[in-house]
Amino acid sequence: MPFFGTFDFTLDAKNRLTIPSRHRAAFSEGVVLARGLEPCISIWRAAEYDAWMRSTLAGHSPLSKEYRKLNRFLTANSHATELDGAGRVQVPPFLLERAALKREVSLVGAGECLEI
Repeated sequence: MPFFGTFDFTLDAKNRLTIPSRHRAAFSEGVVLARGLEPCISIWRAAEYDAWMRSTLAGHSPLSKEYRKLNRFLTANSHATELDGAGRVQVPPFLLERAALKREVSLVGAGECLEI
């Protein structure tokens, strides 16, 4: 099911973001926060991030410099986690910094993932 909508939120003092209740069930098997190509953070279902990463790397030889560089970018700039009991996800400081995000954020449906 694709993600739609735009939601305005404030990160709490521990950099936690509340996931809208209608989307929480989609993340019951895990969450991956990843640096987006634009200055944003993508929020993926764990299995879908894995599939997306595999398909992105599929066109490259695992022995090539391009594969290693791309694989390193995708893995070093992602963070696997889970929603807490209140439906929140903690955003690591390194992702907040790279996306230049502050306390006031928008959560945007981007089809296959959400973006902060």
